[in-house]
Amino acid sequence: MTIRGIHHITLVSSDIRRTVAFYTNTLGLALVKRTVFHDDPSNHHLYFGDALGQPGTLVTFFEWPQSPPGQWGIGGTHHFALCVESDAAQLKWKRWLTDQGCAVTGPFDRVYFKSIYFEDPDGHILEIATRAPGWTVDEAPDALGSELRPPPHSLTVGQRDEAAIDATTWPAPVSMIEPDMTLHGLHHITAIGSDIERTTQFYVELLGMRLLKRTLNFDNPNSPHYYYGVGDGQPGTLITYFAYPHGSMRAAQLGTGQTHHFALAVDDEAILLGWRERLLAAGLEVTEVLDRVYFKSIYFNDPDGHIVELTTNGPGFLIDEPAAQLGTALRLPPWLQPQTQAITEALAPLDEDG
Repeated sequence: MTIRGIHHITLVSSDIRRTVAFYTNTLGLALVKRTVFHDDPSNHHLYFGDALGQPGTLVTFFEWPQSPPGQWGIGGTHHFALCVESDAAQLKWKRWLTDQGCAVTGPFDRVYFKSIYFEDPDGHILEIATRAPGWTVDEAPDALGSELRPPPHSLTVGQRDEAAIDATTWPAPVSMIEPDMTLHGLHHITAIGSDIERTTQFYVELLGMRLLKRTLNFDNPNSPHYYYGVGDGQPGTLITYFAYPHGSMRAAQLGTGQTHHFALAVDDEAILLGWRERLLAAGLEVTEVLDRVYFKSIYFNDPDGHIVELTTNGPGFLIDEPAAQLGTALRLPPWLQPQTQAITEALAPLDEDG
């Protein structure tokens, strides 16, 4: 019944060709699957990740061109972070993104990693976070999350040297995404809740994850910031929450530029069924097991209404196309294949010649 980590995050795009250009050309991710939104096959569902689309590397998009802009808030996601291996590589990313026309803030010292922030064309907030130094810089491995660790005063908003941070970047132009800049999947996903103890009960007592760090939001020290993960809290297993009491923060609004849901991974369908029974017994509303072709899923909500998915790790993206051809053609689930021509004609073109 162990949750293995993050499987994917699913976002909402208003312009799918613009999204493809940004995530492949600007961020260097691979487009590993072209399919459709199962609930409305007139819209794309695209998956980006590493070359094979492994769980934990996946950023996926629904295309909702008619949707109004969303907003982050209670019951939604604030941002997601991708993982890079070194401070130097992170500075190269800052220079590369800036030269590509992205407004980048940071690098900010978050004690456990360093971070830069920017937005994609729809306004999703992205972070690139370093892997090190990790959780044990201020707590022993067997005592992680045992007590509140406020951030150093000098690293919080209003106290840090913002001018020096803004000026810190790679000294030379970066003309391409260099090998050491490779993004190693998701580092963490940060959502917003209203009651941090209730959220902790949900992730730790119900979902069996580990509370790894109790700290405060460096950019708003009035807000708790807790990190939940698996094992010793490696990047790719981390879900984090800011908390704001009801009335002090707006509610999230689903739409373009916002997260639709995020997914946590389990090993197989038998374990997924066990989780469904456990969640139902705890009083949650849970979907039936749904066949997503590349994995199977159930959906439910966190205590503030954020959509959470549990999904199997397999069978994966090689089930309907070889590795060398991943993401090169539209792939429909078997039950939609009789409608291939009509669906293809209704979809917005992805390619210049489309």
